[in-house]
Order: sequence, then C-alpha cells, then structure tokens
Amino acid sequence: MLFYDLVNKREKLAVIGLGYVGMPIAVAFGKKVDVIGFDLNEKKIESYKTGIDPTNEVGNEAIKESTVDFTSDEKKLREAKFHIVAVPTPINLDKTPDLTPVEGASKIIGRNLTKGSIVVYESTVYPGVTEDICIPILEKESGLKCGVDFKVGYSPERINPGDKVHTLDKITKIVSGMDNESLEKIAGVYELVIEAGVHRASSIKVAEAAKVVENSQRDINIAFMNELAMVFDRMNIDTNDVVEAMNTKWNALKFYPGLVGGHCIGVDPYYFIYEAEKLGYHSQIILSGRKINDGMGKFVADSIIKQLIIANKVVKQSKVVIYGITFKENTPDSRNSKVVDIISELEDYGIEPLVVDPEADPSEVKREYGIDLININEIKDIDCLVLAVAHEKFKKLNLSDIDFLFKKEISNKEKVLIDIKGLFKESEIEAKGYSYWRL
Repeated sequence: MLFYDLVNKREKLAVIGLGYVGMPIAVAFGKKVDVIGFDLNEKKIESYKTGIDPTNEVGNEAIKESTVDFTSDEKKLREAKFHIVAVPTPINLDKTPDLTPVEGASKIIGRNLTKGSIVVYESTVYPGVTEDICIPILEKESGLKCGVDFKVGYSPERINPGDKVHTLDKITKIVSGMDNESLEKIAGVYELVIEAGVHRASSIKVAEAAKVVENSQRDINIAFMNELAMVFDRMNIDTNDVVEAMNTKWNALKFYPGLVGGHCIGVDPYYFIYEAEKLGYHSQIILSGRKINDGMGKFVADSIIKQLIIANKVVKQSKVVIYGITFKENTPDSRNSKVVDIISELEDYGIEPLVVDPEADPSEVKREYGIDLININEIKDIDCLVLAVAHEKFKKLNLSDIDFLFKKEISNKEKVLIDIKGLFKESEIEAKGYSYWRL
C-alpha cells in the first residue's frame, strides 16, 4: 500500500510549487517521509538549499534542518509516487482565472508520471478544473489512463500566511479523491502531518467549491464592514467604536473593515463568479462585495487628500510616507496588495509617497510594482504618515516615535496621521492634537 511505502521510505512524495503554501507542506512531510521539493525558480531553490526561508513561514532553522530534496530538475519527480501541486492560481487583468501555473504544473507532472501514482491538487480553482482540465493534461503528457494507471484528488490549501498560531498542522484539512480508494489513501497520507484531522469531502468538485466559498464568505463579510465604514465616515462616526460595541453580543462575527488583497480572499471569489457566469448566472452578492473591496484603495486615498486639505497642506507638496505594502501583517508577501491602489491614487493627485516595509521583499516589490522601498531610518520631515499594515514592528510604535517623523516647524494639527488598521486609540491622538483619520 502506498501509505506504508511512503512511511517506510520505499516511495517518495513530491511537492510541486514551493511558495507560501508548498514549502511549509514539503517541510512538514519531510519530517515523516522522503520528500522532493520542486520549483521552476532556481533562485528560490538555491535559497532553500542554503537554509534561507524567503517566505518566513517556517523560518531558516526549519529549512536548514529539513531533509527535503529541493530541486528544479523535473526528472526528479519520476522518483515520487504521491504528488502535491501547490502552485498559485492568479487572475488576469479582466478578473478571469489564470490557470497557466496549474496547467504548467500538470504538464510537468504528466511528463514524469509513473504508474501507481496519486496526484493531489491544492491550488485554488473553481469546481471542475481538476477533472475537466488537469486530468486530460496528465493523461496526454503521460500516455497513462486516469483511474487505471494513476489516481487524482483535491485538497484545498488553507494556510494563513504570517499566522504563527493557525499553522498547517492545526487547520482541518479537506481531502477528496476521484473514488473511495483514492480518498482513503489521500486522507491517510495527510493525517501524517495534520494534527487537527481531515474532512473527507464527498467529491472533488465539493472540495474545490468549499475553498472558493469559504474565502468568498470572508470577502463578503469584510465588504459589508467596508461599506459601513464609508457610510460612518460621512456620519462622522468611528467605525471601530461601532464594531467594538457590536462585538459584545455573543453571535457577532467580529469582522473589521480593511484592505482585502493577497492571493486568496482577493482572488478566489472571481473564480466562483467566472464559473457561475459560464453557467448563465450573474453573481449579485459576491460580485458586489468584490467591487466594494476593490474600491477601498481609492476611498482611503481620497480620505488622505481630505485630511491634508483640512490640515492646510498644499497637496502636491506634501511629503507622505506609507508604512506597509504587504497584503497583510507579518508576511513578506506583497502579491495583489491593495496598498498599491492607495499609492496609485495618490500619484494621480501629484503625490509621490515613500514606502517603508521591513517585512516585504524589496526585490519582489520592485519587480511587481516598480517601487523602491525606503529604510525606516531615512524617514524624516514628513507631512503625513499612513499606517497601512499592522506588522508587529509597527504596532510597537508609540506617539513619540510617530512625532519624531514629522517636520519640526509645523504644529500638531498640521501633522496628518492615517491609521488604516486602527493601531492607535482615537482619544490618544485627539489629546495630541493631530489631524487623525482611521478606517
């Protein structure tokens, strides 16, 4: 049986795609079985081989201690019988799914697939992709027959980047297979590393749908709070105060307004919308939520301009600094960051904001957005500070640290502080006399 062959190291497991999702999976399985970690990015592979974790998900020590065989040679995949695909699934400019990475991974696996193998996809897709798109590619490239020579399953990734509490092993894993035999084999393998246990979905399509729906649900709830924030802003009511009061009820959902980016919540709903529209259904709630969340960068930028004007600033001459560009706190991942939307809107007003982020990968930010990150020690004589991401390093800032950054010759009421993440108490800032706004 494949499970025992893996445990007894007579067979190997391969992880294809070693990013924020694939690398933690590879390291976790590496403690139990022989693992081949494959990625096309040779620079990334070299980092892992030298014990460096560019994702900060497991840390350098875990990489150094890992027994994973990191490689960019696809022929090494022929040594494995259990393949896990963890490549990204982004969207195109027109918001339609970009399946290029998962199709490419399927071709690579197909070229190196051997009889008796199992291929499990973790990449987020809309229902039907695994069976209707991936399996035909595997069959074409391998010359093998699915269901006879190899089996396929789907187990959506649920890793929360930057979260050191809800780690891979502590999140229940949804697993599915093309039949009962493959389902049980896949469940057994994942149970090796998932302490929280697995949930056996009734079909591959159910498992695919569960992933896009759980992220769409979060997206909708945050969109609701964002819409309230925009209305409360006009009413001159502090949204965080409202949420704090509401959350005293036991069944409050405890969502907060904010920027919704990244490669999951900001992307997955479009996969669901795309497939629904192919079937003749035009999404109403999900699409509306997406429009609200995609528009939050403009709303925040407009609020910044408004605060600059209230503080008697000449907008084009204002020195604005933004703290944080990653899509969420405590991760170097800046993919699909909505902070970039704020920057773009400010540039339309003639402002060239400086960006500070000690967590972000400078080369990735430069490559993705053409932005050069500034060292935090270089920041001085500013007119406006935008706290965009709640990194732990930023949460430790006090008002003295903030005050030090502003121009010395201006009064406190001319110092503009934009607190998107609500890191400070409004009463503190009011006592200081700053021009203050928070989402």
